Amino acid sequence: MHNHPTFKAAFPYQNDVLALPVTDLDNTSAWYSKNFGMVEVQRHDLPVQTVILERDRTRIGFAINGGDASQDGAAVLVSGIQKLKEEFESNGVKVANWRVDERNGKKLQVFFVIAPDGLCYYFHEPIDES
Repeated sequence: MHNHPTFKAAFPYQNDVLALPVTDLDNTSAWYSKNFGMVEVQRHDLPVQTVILERDRTRIGFAINGGDASQDGAAVLVSGIQKLKEEFESNGVKVANWRVDERNGKKLQVFFVIAPDGLCYYFHEPIDES
């Protein structure tokens, strides 16, 4: 078990994990910093207003691009998923569907978070069955 839960990689549901649709970059940056332990590392206005946040060298970006946040989000591969769940809950984040999924013959411990912006996150960690 890891002492500090880490983000290892993020994969988009739709097109681009660095351009998830939101409507307010300041509120987005503040919420993900406070609740997901992320740090703002970039912000730019062109071609669209975008902010990039990072945790453990894993980047997730948010853009004012007219997309439908309720139809997007990211799958985030993590280590220390139990501690990450506890960290999020201690921040007041509602964690849902704590369960084991099976994909491609491998078991994953997973949970979901729906952020206030409507984006859905699937946090997952492979279960070591050795």
